Amino acid sequence: MSSGMPQTETPAIVACTVSRDVQNFDLLIEDMESALGEAWGDLGFTEALAFFGQSEAEPLQFIALAIDSADEGDLPLMGEIITQAKARGIKVILIAEDVTPAALHTLLRQGADEFVPYPLPEQELQAAIERLQAPAPAPAAAQNQSQLQSGSQREGAVIVCHGLAGGTGSTTMAVNLAWELAALSEHEEPTVCLLDLDLQAGSAATYLDLPRRDAVMEMLGESENMDEDLFGQALIPFQERLQVLTAPAEMVPLDLLSPEDITRVIALARSHFDFVVIDMPHTLVQWTETVLNLAHVYFALIELDMRSAQNALRLKRALQAEDLPFEKLRFALNRAPKFTDLTGKSRVKRMAESLGISIDLQLPDGGKQILQSCDHGLPLAVSAAKNPLRKEIAKLAASLHELGRSEAEAA
Repeated sequence: MSSGMPQTETPAIVACTVSRDVQNFDLLIEDMESALGEAWGDLGFTEALAFFGQSEAEPLQFIALAIDSADEGDLPLMGEIITQAKARGIKVILIAEDVTPAALHTLLRQGADEFVPYPLPEQELQAAIERLQAPAPAPAAAQNQSQLQSGSQREGAVIVCHGLAGGTGSTTMAVNLAWELAALSEHEEPTVCLLDLDLQAGSAATYLDLPRRDAVMEMLGESENMDEDLFGQALIPFQERLQVLTAPAEMVPLDLLSPEDITRVIALARSHFDFVVIDMPHTLVQWTETVLNLAHVYFALIELDMRSAQNALRLKRALQAEDLPFEKLRFALNRAPKFTDLTGKSRVKRMAESLGISIDLQLPDGGKQILQSCDHGLPLAVSAAKNPLRKEIAKLAASLHELGRSEAEAA
C-alpha cells in the first residue's frame, strides 16, 4: 500500500460491551453504535480482566456488562469484572435479561453504577450514559432538605391506594401513579411525595430500589416534634423527581402511629408537595378513618373474584356502620377483562350491581412485565413504557393533574 494514501484516524475507545456473546444482545449493539459511533469495542468476560491492565484501557469511561440467565453460574467472575473496573475508575452499566433479583442485587452491591433491563427500553442506554457523565449530585439528605423550605404553604392533593385483598396491585398502582404525576412532561413537573404507610409489609422501597432509612423510625417516633428538617431527612429521592417515605426497615405494629401522628405527617407532606400519594395497609387500623377523611381521592383496588367482592362488601358495611364517608371510595378493578371479553364485562357489571358500588376505574392486566418491573426496582414508564397498565395509569395521572389545576384556577 502506498504511504501517500490518506489515513483515517481511529477514534479512541471510550466504552466496551462485556458479554459471553454480544450477538445475543443485538439491541445493545444498535444502541451503542447510536450513542458512540465507532468509539466502542467488545470484550469477552476473561478478555475484559486482561484488557483492564493494558494501556489501551486508559481512555475507557464505562463498560456495558451484558448478562442473561445462562451467566448466573459465573457471578463471582461478573463481580470481579465490576470490582476491577471500579478500581480503575471505569463506570459500569449492568444490562440484564431474565436474571433473578438475587443475582441483580449481588452485582449491584459489587458496585455497578447503572442497571438497564434487556430488551432495552427506548433511549434508556443513552439516558444511563448521560447520568454517568453528569456531575455527582448532592447527598440525598441535602437534596431532600433543600426541597422542604420552611413556611411552605402548598395544599397538595391526597391520593390514596388501598388494596382490599392481597395481590390486587395497590403498591404497583401507588408507585407508578406517583411517578407518572412527577414526570408528566419536561415543562410540567408537579412536586410529588409517596408515603408508604404499610408499616409491616410496605414494598414501595423495593419497587423503586431504594434503601430503607433508620430516619423513618426516628421521625415516626418523634412525630410530635416533627418539622421540615426531620421529615426531610426521612425522605429519599428517586431520580430527583419523586420523594419517597419508605416503610421502616423493621416490621413494626400498625398501631405504632396514632391518628394525630398520621394527621401531622400528611399535613406536613401536603404543605410541601402538589400531590401526596399514600399506599395503605390492607388492614383497617385506628388511623384509616383519618386518611379517608383527608383524602381527595381514595382508590380501593379489587379483582374480579369472590374474595375481593366479600371484602368490598365488608368494608362498605364497616364504613356505613360508623357513618364514615363511604362515597369517597373509588373502586378500581385490577386485571380487568379486555374490551372484547363480553362475558368478563358482564361479570363486572353483575359484581358492581350485587355489591351496590360503582367500579370507576378498570385497569388492564399488565402481564409478566409488571413483576419484572417491580423486581428490577423501576417504574413501568422506564422499564415497559408501552405496557397497557402503564398507559392507563399515565392517563389517570394526566386527568388528576388537570382536575387539580382546574380546581386551583377556580379557587
